[in-house]
Amino acid sequence: MGLLLLLLLIGQTACSSPSAEVAAQEVQEPTETFARRRVVVGADSLVRGRLLDRNDSVLVATGTLHLLKLPRKGTLDTLALGQLLGWGPATIKRRIANALPYDNAPNGYPVNLRLTAAEAARVRKARKQWPTLVLSTQVGRRYTANAGAAVLGYPAAEAQAFFTQAKRTQRGRFYQLRNGGVEGYYNGLLTGRVGYLHPLIDSLGQNRGSWATDTVFRQGQDLHLTIDRNLQAYAEQLMGNRKGYLVALDPKTGEILAYVSGPVYDPATLTAPDQAKVRSEMLYDENRPLINRPAMLANPPGSVFKLVNAAVALQLGAIKPGTGFKCDQRLIKCVHNHPVPSSLTVGLKYSCNPYFYQTMRNLIQRMPDSLVVDTVAARHANLAEWRRYVRSFGLDSVLGVDIPREAPGFLPTPEYYDKARGTRRWTYRSIYSLSIGQGEINMTGLQMANMTAIIANRGWYYPPHLVRSIGEDGPLPRFLEKRHTLIDSANFEALLPGMVGVMQRGGTAETSSLADVGITVAGKTGTVENGGADDDDHAAFVGFAPADNPKIVVAVYLENAGFGATAAAPCAVMVMEKHLRGSIAPKRKRWEARVKHRARNGY
Repeated sequence: MGLLLLLLLIGQTACSSPSAEVAAQEVQEPTETFARRRVVVGADSLVRGRLLDRNDSVLVATGTLHLLKLPRKGTLDTLALGQLLGWGPATIKRRIANALPYDNAPNGYPVNLRLTAAEAARVRKARKQWPTLVLSTQVGRRYTANAGAAVLGYPAAEAQAFFTQAKRTQRGRFYQLRNGGVEGYYNGLLTGRVGYLHPLIDSLGQNRGSWATDTVFRQGQDLHLTIDRNLQAYAEQLMGNRKGYLVALDPKTGEILAYVSGPVYDPATLTAPDQAKVRSEMLYDENRPLINRPAMLANPPGSVFKLVNAAVALQLGAIKPGTGFKCDQRLIKCVHNHPVPSSLTVGLKYSCNPYFYQTMRNLIQRMPDSLVVDTVAARHANLAEWRRYVRSFGLDSVLGVDIPREAPGFLPTPEYYDKARGTRRWTYRSIYSLSIGQGEINMTGLQMANMTAIIANRGWYYPPHLVRSIGEDGPLPRFLEKRHTLIDSANFEALLPGMVGVMQRGGTAETSSLADVGITVAGKTGTVENGGADDDDHAAFVGFAPADNPKIVVAVYLENAGFGATAAAPCAVMVMEKHLRGSIAPKRKRWEARVKHRARNGY
């Protein structure tokens, strides 16, 4: 029976249909597979974009850096090496000392010195006489000027040594060092990107389509900054080693013309291989030069804020341009001897504290009919309304400037005072410091300059920015959007006579007038109480020129410098004069020299 079954199976197999046989063959035939490839496009031609000023002068570009490595063993004749490089005895000692991370570094610590192309050529020619010197090159960012550190910033990839130092000294978080300036903010556009093709290749090497979406090669974009190289360098000379900031901008466009954070330093310091000691000293410097003050540091603005309070008071009907008040010293001290402030113009010209105390009191203690009995609710509502109008100046929020880590500043709310005072029944007397820009109000330097631009424009502004074009395109779209405040233009116009009066005879900044060169400046001084008995007050000034057709706005803030009229105003008006005329009049040359001397010595 088993044999019979076997014969039957063999017979069925032999009688199978031809179609089934063919189908079996088709299934067994192997299918062709395609190789996935990834082709990089443009890797050899990708170059990081340059930074240029508003007049197309190159500020930063990628180039060849020449490094000289000194021998780690044996003695080195530094005098002879200095002669070879064309450096004097003091220069060679200073350059080597700056390359070491700290004083008394052990012998043999690696030292690399940056050389110019000419200096590197001298070393090559003398190679036989100096066999222990090692000359090398690398690609990196080259700075053509020693100004603009807070603007230009650095690529994070080239600042790793600095980040390591900051981490070791536990100062990195304190300084928020990874702000990177324009280099950090626009890193992706500056770097560009390589392209990628994703072909499918058959066994014969033929292209059979793509296995993924291809990406296009994009060269690193040049950034044309709004900064004026010469004005930036001049403004940094006026700031020097002092703590503070200076921001100058074009009110009609929001383009920043000069952006200074003091104390100032060379922009190459944070990435240069031979600046380890300088970086270490900066990390521990009590003046905190690494803080990007105009964007990251918010302070009470002082009396310059009286301009905002006056505009809001006019808008809400708390005062009129002709409103006068007594200079009542019992309310608040007034440091200036001046005539009775019979109008807003006189109050601004002499910066009368009692005048603005009473102006703000009219604002906060107004009694709408619906709240005539509930004075607590009225104060809360009035403070909230004041805050809403003030916020339309771009305060208590970031302006969106193209630099990392911009601080928002602060404006108090009614709820803030409820919590801070421990009761809802606080009175105007407990918050009156708002009237003179003190107390809980905090503003950044960028906000201070933008506030002044709003007044210059009579109520509108373009957000301040540092890049006017990216490659062949314009700035980022948001910088072309005009923004308006909640204040009518007529109420800004009412501020102008008082601001012009500040710069005229008897005004708080009369000595800073530019009338001798035909320029009418509109300004406002500020002296900010510091709270400490042993520390001098901060000096502030804001202004624009020409007053009738503003082309430049300047905001200056000098920490512990004393009066705004004598410390901050001179710096501001000289920057205005430099921008508008190109030079400083002989009448102010001695004054200019005195300011620069103070800047170098840090006071």
